[in-house]
Amino acid sequence: MSEWSPSQHELDRQRVRSRLQLRSALIATAMTVLAFVALGVLVTGSPGWPNVKAYFFSWPDARESFPAIRDAIWLNIKMFLIAEVFILIFAMLIAMARVSRSPWLMPLRVVAVVYTDVVRGIPTILLVYLFAFGMPALELQGMPDSPFFWATAALIVSYSAYVAEVFRSGIESVHPSQWASAQALGLTRGQTLRHVIVPQAVRRVVPPLLNDFVSLQKDTALASAAGVFEAVATARDYTLYNFNFTPYLVVAGFFIVMTVPLARLCDWLTARMRRRELAGAL
Repeated sequence: MSEWSPSQHELDRQRVRSRLQLRSALIATAMTVLAFVALGVLVTGSPGWPNVKAYFFSWPDARESFPAIRDAIWLNIKMFLIAEVFILIFAMLIAMARVSRSPWLMPLRVVAVVYTDVVRGIPTILLVYLFAFGMPALELQGMPDSPFFWATAALIVSYSAYVAEVFRSGIESVHPSQWASAQALGLTRGQTLRHVIVPQAVRRVVPPLLNDFVSLQKDTALASAAGVFEAVATARDYTLYNFNFTPYLVVAGFFIVMTVPLARLCDWLTARMRRRELAGAL
């Protein structure tokens, strides 16, 4: 049996398609470069550009503040990693409490609903203030009074409410037939939730979870409001002594370097999930 090879008509179609794709890529690249050049000319040609350049784009100040900010950013990373673990645990427990149907768990379900509604209505920075300044003022025995501890706790409380809703939406998106099939096999509702529903739900909500963690990574900067000497506080300290705002752009650069890989990973996982769904629908 002879090996298949494309016809001349198909080869012509592929060549035309390649030319059109190349043309589109060149036009898109040219328009993007043109837009950025026009924006650069507009900004640098403005009357106040020399002052902005001196106070926000000073290379000597960026070089001088870089080592201190580089060392302080590890505190942001540490806060993010600690908060992420506890957020995943607490959010899953809250989500499972919300989807429970047992009358014995009704109090937990009510608490979970009130918790998510109230916490999501409070700005995260207010929670940071309340925890970092209010909790140590209670003088509770055995509780730390470290601003780092309470700022991290505030982030955990805030983001647990958001991530819990992400988990809940993932659980409720699983088709009811999965529940029925598991119950037909003799599994209890708790066993069905643990072994059948939750694993499927987690896979579905990975992209929105990553989006939440991108936001969490940036919101660690809110700890500076509680007196935690992390990257933003370090930049502010330099600014107050040297009257130059360039260190804030240095901090912004660090956060961009940390968040862009997560954002691209989120896009890749979303595209991968879409391809799998399309393949399953065929």
